[in-house]
Amino acid sequence: MTETRFTPKQAIFIEEYLVDGNGARAAMAAGVPEASAKVTASRWLKSSKVAAVVSQRQAQRAAKLDITAERVLEELAKLAYYDPGRLFDADGKMKPVHLLDDVTRAAVSQVDVEETETSEGKDEARVVIRSRTKKVKMADKGQNLERLGRHLKLFTDRLDLSGRLTLEDLVCSDDRKTERGAEEAA
Repeated sequence: MTETRFTPKQAIFIEEYLVDGNGARAAMAAGVPEASAKVTASRWLKSSKVAAVVSQRQAQRAAKLDITAERVLEELAKLAYYDPGRLFDADGKMKPVHLLDDVTRAAVSQVDVEETETSEGKDEARVVIRSRTKKVKMADKGQNLERLGRHLKLFTDRLDLSGRLTLEDLVCSDDRKTERGAEEAA
């Protein structure tokens, strides 16, 4: 198998493009002037040999990390269908993180714990009061339900005009509607 050769700039571009998928940034990192970075990146990405290497490397990374459409959808489903009630035990106290189920734990996006200590009184009569406040931020269910809905094409913002309409359909459609209307009236 022959090894594909790239210019030094193209080789740097490929490595940088694989970092974040930003073609213009990758081209500038390869030494292309900012003014022409977008155009150069587009040209290189349209090149069959550059596109093939980028595609191959992305596929290798996805396979190595076991990134699949199924796993992404599973995680989206966790974020869309979690039950916030599972954060609490039967007494209404927040469960420790290690006791949360996988779905609820995945849906937690942030935990803030604030501890305060105050004292009242003097000397031996002094009382120390400690309090702890926990704030839990959960994943946005609406946003993740929308993502799943878009994947399933439940929401359409534009008309799908991929169907074909023949002249016969146009001519006969009025006759068929008239026949159906007469049948329903009878």
